[in-house]
Amino acid sequence: MLQAEMITEKGTMLIEFYEKDAPNTVKNFVDLSKNGFYDGLTFHRVLPDFVIQGGCPDGTGRGNAGSNIKCELTGGNQFHDRGVLSMAHAGRDTGSSQFFICHSRRNTAHLDRNHTCFGKVIEGLDVIDAIKQGDIILKVNIKESEVA
Repeated sequence: MLQAEMITEKGTMLIEFYEKDAPNTVKNFVDLSKNGFYDGLTFHRVLPDFVIQGGCPDGTGRGNAGSNIKCELTGGNQFHDRGVLSMAHAGRDTGSSQFFICHSRRNTAHLDRNHTCFGKVIEGLDVIDAIKQGDIILKVNIKESEVA
């Protein structure tokens, strides 16, 4: 089982990945994390009761990691609930490095099967609510475990 510790200025979120639902999206995020891509980037978009968004290398919401990945929308976990980690994109199959984490289900149902859900915050949900625009992702640590 793969997990990530996303350490921010406001605290740490423990993320459990949806490896079966979104293997390529998980691999992309894990590879970028292991290479330190997210370290020092900001949450450039924060919309209360909607999402916090990060992963843009230039902090504007227009940057990416230099390559695109295909959407993975058919798995059983493709619903944008509180704490769900999902791939941001500018249109189908244009995801790269930007991701968002949902505040709640209330305003996110329209994202289901349009954006790839690839994990969920299982500890540190309060950090989602504390994040403000411009807050920094200090480090993303990938944790690999044999326990399923």
